[in-house]
Amino acid sequence: MPTYNLYYLFTIVVIACGSIPKGYDEGGFSSATGLPSFKHDFDLITDHWKGDAAGLADRKANISSFGVLGAAFGSLVAIPLNDKLGRLRCWQLSMAVWMTGNLMQTFSSGILGLMLFARIWGGLGAGGLTVVAPLYLSEVAPAQSRGMVVSTYMVVLLSFLSIGFFISYGAQRGLPPIQEQYRLVISIVLVPTGLALGASFFLSDTPRFLASKDKTEDAMAVLARLRRSDRDESAVAEEYRDLRHQVSIKQQALEGASTWTIIKEIVTIQTYHSRFLLGLTMQTVAQWSGGNGITYYIPEIFQYAGVVGDNNSLITSGAYGIVKLVFTMAFTWGLVDIFGRRRCFMLGLCLQCITHIYMAIYMALFSDGTNKPASDAAIASVFVYAVGWSIGLCTVQYLYVTEIYPTRIRSVCYATNMAVHWFFQFAVVRVTPSMFVSLDVWGAYVFWALICAIGMVLLGLWAPETKGVPMEKMEELFNRPWWKTWRAKVDVTPTALPFSSAKNSIVLRIYLHRYSAIYAVSEGSR
Repeated sequence: MPTYNLYYLFTIVVIACGSIPKGYDEGGFSSATGLPSFKHDFDLITDHWKGDAAGLADRKANISSFGVLGAAFGSLVAIPLNDKLGRLRCWQLSMAVWMTGNLMQTFSSGILGLMLFARIWGGLGAGGLTVVAPLYLSEVAPAQSRGMVVSTYMVVLLSFLSIGFFISYGAQRGLPPIQEQYRLVISIVLVPTGLALGASFFLSDTPRFLASKDKTEDAMAVLARLRRSDRDESAVAEEYRDLRHQVSIKQQALEGASTWTIIKEIVTIQTYHSRFLLGLTMQTVAQWSGGNGITYYIPEIFQYAGVVGDNNSLITSGAYGIVKLVFTMAFTWGLVDIFGRRRCFMLGLCLQCITHIYMAIYMALFSDGTNKPASDAAIASVFVYAVGWSIGLCTVQYLYVTEIYPTRIRSVCYATNMAVHWFFQFAVVRVTPSMFVSLDVWGAYVFWALICAIGMVLLGLWAPETKGVPMEKMEELFNRPWWKTWRAKVDVTPTALPFSSAKNSIVLRIYLHRYSAIYAVSEGSR
């Protein structure tokens, strides 16, 4: 086992804090928009919009979704910046951009235009951090513990998602409904992120980045410090040789390949475009199955389900975040390796579809809240939905697409998936309040249930099981018509991964490739 030191642990904690902006936006900011003080300042009071419920829904949706729109562009901009500025400087720049956006949001004081600009500006930083933070963590961790290290990113993200709801609950209970109420909820997260930004100036860039720039001496020095070893020790020298070998293989795979050349190969080679379209289909089903729409508006969802009072709604929303955290970890560290990818996402889609159908029936027949047993079942169904989402496409999609793409096309394919992920997430968060108004809530659940049902059919026929299949044999799963790939198998004998254990490889792919198109290229060379 590697020997860790305080500097190494310090590095992990600081860089993992790059997930706070995204997690807190989904928990803290989204719940702050429901505080009386925020509603008053930004004219979100229902009585002021009598006869124009759609207008109120549009205003609420714009405030919530513009941060996601900024993150979409931020994640794409961060991809080239990672190689130009380095992992550390890109992390620091992204965090600084997000913090300035947060400050503008805090003091926008009812000025809608300023709030929307601040949401986009802060989103640029948050989106950049979703790319660079997992990438940095993967590049400083030893191979045998890389999965555990990278998973700290999602642990911090989901923890702050839950904490955000409880902070809003405390502010609503303990503070008068004036500007300071929502300002505190929005800005308090600047404390941990500010400390993390300051602490980052005591860190160094990753050995892998330094090696890719031929800074051998610096890379060796950083690697030795992270491993608490002398740079001349054989273990450090061997790890550095492996690192250089991976960089070399990546460069060889992409040598002479322009982006246009790779795009033409994706279009013309059957197994390439089949995998490319499968990745896009999985991403599309995941985004439009309701997951992010429900997460961003979860306090309202619980009120629709029968939770009485804003305070109770915030408490149950925090519990919802904890359920997501627990089952995401359970999926990562056991379920996906025991049951396989197909069983996990099919079970997840099934649970999502069932809960959507029940909520559609409940909202159509019992939305007045007079049927207590039906209301209790509706509340329980929201938590069941969280389980299905967490063990299903919330995580499987990111692991799956990192496995099926070969190194040569992985960068283009994953960059496209990232663009679809963020822009569809923006669209979902943007239209969900309007769907609740125009479709009478129950119609929105019918739509999400249909997407889940379609997803079960399409992905059930198209997506083969990839558990235990080496990346170099992945093409054999897709050399047949798409509707027959679900039963495709590759005859392989179990072999140990050369650079990490099977479990850590799984965790790494889920959490790193969820947010990093760059690392998707380098991981394929292993």
